[in-house]
Amino acid sequence: MRSPNPLAPDHTDPRTLDRRHLVRRDAGESARLERHAEALFTVVWRERSLVTEEADALVRPALLDATGVAELLDENARPTLVLLGFDEGRPHFAFDLSLLDDPDSHPLIASAGTFCDLRQVAARLDARAANLLAYARAMTTWHRRHRFCGACGAPTESRDAGHLRVCSDPSCGLQGFPRTDAAVIMLVHDGGERCLLGRQASWPPGVFSTLAGFVEPGENLEHAVAREVFEEVGVRIGEVEYHSSQPWPFPSSIMLGFWAEAISDEITVDETEIEQAHWFHRDELLERTARRELHLPPRMSISRRLVDDWLREA
Repeated sequence: MRSPNPLAPDHTDPRTLDRRHLVRRDAGESARLERHAEALFTVVWRERSLVTEEADALVRPALLDATGVAELLDENARPTLVLLGFDEGRPHFAFDLSLLDDPDSHPLIASAGTFCDLRQVAARLDARAANLLAYARAMTTWHRRHRFCGACGAPTESRDAGHLRVCSDPSCGLQGFPRTDAAVIMLVHDGGERCLLGRQASWPPGVFSTLAGFVEPGENLEHAVAREVFEEVGVRIGEVEYHSSQPWPFPSSIMLGFWAEAISDEITVDETEIEQAHWFHRDELLERTARRELHLPPRMSISRRLVDDWLREA
């Protein structure tokens, strides 16, 4: 039994954000939607998201309406707006205020919420809020990092309601689309009672996690799993089983999760990648986490789900 992905709402839920890609291509319609009385705007400032803490201790997006956004637009150079989609018929946009040096000085922003790094509050977000904030963060980061053409250096222009950037030089006209970098993340196990976990030197004491790395050009996902495991800990991999995925907009990745069965068990750590790696027996892992001697990643992470599901399927 696989755990649900907490960063992606159930696609069968009628409240799930409807991306409506055809609307993006109608410049007049997207401009009209920006001024729609029921439009909502998710605010991002330099990769930090505007959120508010609710009475139930959950963190939710601090959404602005079209009136508030118009007030900010009147005072500042036009920021990036991205049509994210529709939720129960209401258009949702990402609104990037990175042009401002101090957005908190604006009364509207100061009263709406606070800017924070999503990684710091991820465990307190419900699935829909996490998905919306991650989507907005990824899109605004992409716009800020692609303001100039990679071929000729000319400025680029936003099109398709923020889902396309085009070189402004007619002799070039290069088109750029939002990218997602594929990364594999895997729980290595021995086919029995042991799994392999590692840690980086920068992590808090006692924290261990699964191994992970980016997919390289020309390789499939299974090869990426085997290569990353061998590079980081020197263990050879046999069978690879897909588990689940999770968007990871830091800045623009998707984590593809696997269980990987080892066909060797001698560990040789690449100290440029990780500090330590160890085999843990299932009972040892349960006992040491219960005593708080060993700490796993947060429950919202795909790394934790890989471990928890393996423990449950004993």
